[in-house]
Amino acid sequence: MDKLLIRGGRPLRGEVDISGAKNAALPEMCAALLTGEPVHLANVPRLHDVRTMRRLLGHMGVATETHGERGGMSFQAPDTLNPEAPYELVKTMRASVLALGPLLARFGRARVSLPGGCAIGSRPVDQHIKGLQAMGADIVVEHGYMVASLPPGRTRLRGARVTTDMVTVTGTENLLMAACLAEGETVLENAAQEPEITDLAEMLIKMGARIDGHGTSRIRIQGAARLHGCTHEVVADRIEAGTFLCAVAAVGGDATLRHARADHLDAVIDKLREAGATVEPAPDGLRVASPGGRALKAQTFRTTEYPGFPTDMQAQFMALNCVAAGSSMVTETIFENRFMHVNELVRLGAQIHVDGRAALIEGVPRLSGATVMATDLRASASLVIAGLVADGETLVDRIYHLDRGYDQMEDKLRGIGADIERIS
Repeated sequence: MDKLLIRGGRPLRGEVDISGAKNAALPEMCAALLTGEPVHLANVPRLHDVRTMRRLLGHMGVATETHGERGGMSFQAPDTLNPEAPYELVKTMRASVLALGPLLARFGRARVSLPGGCAIGSRPVDQHIKGLQAMGADIVVEHGYMVASLPPGRTRLRGARVTTDMVTVTGTENLLMAACLAEGETVLENAAQEPEITDLAEMLIKMGARIDGHGTSRIRIQGAARLHGCTHEVVADRIEAGTFLCAVAAVGGDATLRHARADHLDAVIDKLREAGATVEPAPDGLRVASPGGRALKAQTFRTTEYPGFPTDMQAQFMALNCVAAGSSMVTETIFENRFMHVNELVRLGAQIHVDGRAALIEGVPRLSGATVMATDLRASASLVIAGLVADGETLVDRIYHLDRGYDQMEDKLRGIGADIERIS
């Protein structure tokens, strides 16, 4: 099992490329199921989850190939395929559920395993099922699978007004894709507003879908009889960009993040500026400069749905708070089990007290290197940031979590001055 060995205390300077967003690429790969024509994606990140999704689509019968230097990937879903997502292929990846809507919409049936992923809390699929049932689908959960079909005599889903009980990103994406081939109009109320959903909608529009309101809490879709192929570039990963912003801010230095978009990171950037870092636009990206460590002021924040402070940035900013001056309170409102990185940060010398969904952090003058274990994707990133700050050597175990969501993170960090290496 691979590990990362980090020798901390080195400022980060230079330029780094931000890859395409995992949370946009995965649903856009599934969107290829909606048409029999070729779909070409650019800027697809090199991630374990992307490889898993490609294997899943290949298992169904979708032809896939990679091409070009900038993450080019093509897909073609035949008119007849195996509409099943087996447990063996999806047990590590939550995004597998995104095959359900497209399969049901185009082929009229689907058998999709209940998804896996990071153990950060309950992420029920009931909202996906509720929405698809409102669109006329028959769905049962049996033997760990969601088994969906159209009623006898129907060949397409029907448009409906769907109001989810909670804001759900994958639920919004699943219902958005399904609605593109449904009869009539579908209105998604309480829709998630993340940039990745907007990017997916822009891709679907290129495929011939008629969508209004994406990026807001109400999305209207006029169903089409068929969609066609397209070429689309995956939007830059705002969470990867935010992770590098926090790393440079915590350690200190001056770096440019190419392709990063400030308009997707308002809440994080505001907190970094309040902490004492400089974040400003740069040609095709963002520049971050920071004195690092105790020269920063710890920040209190609360995670909320977009455009609020993202839960996927909570752990990384907490690592910064551990070495900044003063006390801070971090409140997690999205996932009930997303403080698993706290015990590992404490092993490095952090002072953190958790009370339910709130964590009180008292900044310390220094962290000390130690062996720590990653528990989920974003926890992995927080431990890497802490290791970059800490004195001595930090060994981060179980980095397969990191490989699910970061494209060659150690290579990018090494390129801006970090002393970091992968140990097999």
